[in-house]
Amino acid sequence: MSFQRIAWGITGAGHFLDRSYQVFKEIKLRNPEVSVNTFISRAAEEVLRMYGLEQKLVKISGGDYLEEIFRESEQGSSSPKVGRFGLDRYDALFVTPATSNTVSKIAYGIADSLVTNAVAQAVKGRVPVYIVPVDIEGSIISEMPYNIDRKLCRHCEECPPRENCPQGAITEKNGLTDQIDLLKCKGCGICKELCPYGAIKGGPVEVLVRDVDMRNVEIVKGLQGITVLESPEKILEFFTPEMDS
Repeated sequence: MSFQRIAWGITGAGHFLDRSYQVFKEIKLRNPEVSVNTFISRAAEEVLRMYGLEQKLVKISGGDYLEEIFRESEQGSSSPKVGRFGLDRYDALFVTPATSNTVSKIAYGIADSLVTNAVAQAVKGRVPVYIVPVDIEGSIISEMPYNIDRKLCRHCEECPPRENCPQGAITEKNGLTDQIDLLKCKGCGICKELCPYGAIKGGPVEVLVRDVDMRNVEIVKGLQGITVLESPEKILEFFTPEMDS
């Protein structure tokens, strides 16, 4: 199977986010002729910034036709660009990572965001849809954005991370460092490097997958035109060796 024109839908999950980015980066490196149109949900716009990936997306979707980056905040309620899925513009739509919220909406036919609307229109247009849910079964080890460990923080009056954050994302309360505003944070990691006490962290945490989320994934598996994948790396299997020549 060979895909030349694909769409990538990103929702607001941190888990699988960097791995998804690396997969599409690998696809573009190995197969420059493949076009990737990126659709970003409103929540994903925030999460991409938190994980320092917002500016890197141009390596995947450079801006030419069918290589644009569409943000939900810029598309309006009608999401007109998803109309392309009914016009034979794409060979496939990949949604990764897909939050439990996105999966539940798809399971019950709700299309009220840019990405869920894209899924609905893709199925109607007979474009195959591949979804990588973050919550499949058991528990997951998820990468968290930068945060302050209050057990290690000394609440220094002169805080190098706070004073040098280029986004002004580290807040101050009563003259002492308070917390990281994740809506401002762009995931650059400067704060972590500058904290002399190692109080700023970002890393793995175990999260339990809810029963309702597992049930919704099973519903999606049975839907017409949609295939559930267990990991972002499974996407690479859809790009045949012939495309590497």
